[in-house]
Parts: sequence; C-alpha cells; structure tokens
Amino acid sequence: MSITLTPELEQAVAKEAERRGTTPESLILDTLHALFVSTQESLEARDEWEANLLRAGTDCQVSLSHEALSSEGLYE
Repeated sequence: MSITLTPELEQAVAKEAERRGTTPESLILDTLHALFVSTQESLEARDEWEANLLRAGTDCQVSLSHEALSSEGLYE
C-alpha cells in the first residue's frame, strides 16, 4: 500500500518525527498501529452495553497538563 501525503501533512509529520527523534515512516507506522491494532486488541466489548460505550468514546490524541486539571485551571 502506498499513501501520498499532501505537502502540508508531510511537513507536519516530518517536524513531529524530528521532535521525537525518529523517522517520519516510523512515526506514521507507530501511529497507525496504535490507532487500529492496539485499540482493537485491548478493547474487546463483553456485551452490548460495553460495545455502545466503546463506540461513544473518541481518542483525540491530546493530554491536558496538570495545571489545566487543577481547580484553578478549571475556571480559567
């Protein structure tokens, strides 16, 4: 399979790969693996309720800082 990236996406991937000290190819493969393979392996629904719950969640690939989760950070 070959995927052609837009120049904008290619630049963003290259920048993030450099920041992480890896190659763009490794970054993309690791990200795809985490998104499609790891999620399917670790989250198997045992019943309909769990299946609905898993479908409702969305991984936004963002982590909030400790300050943002503090009581002061919640009101800013």
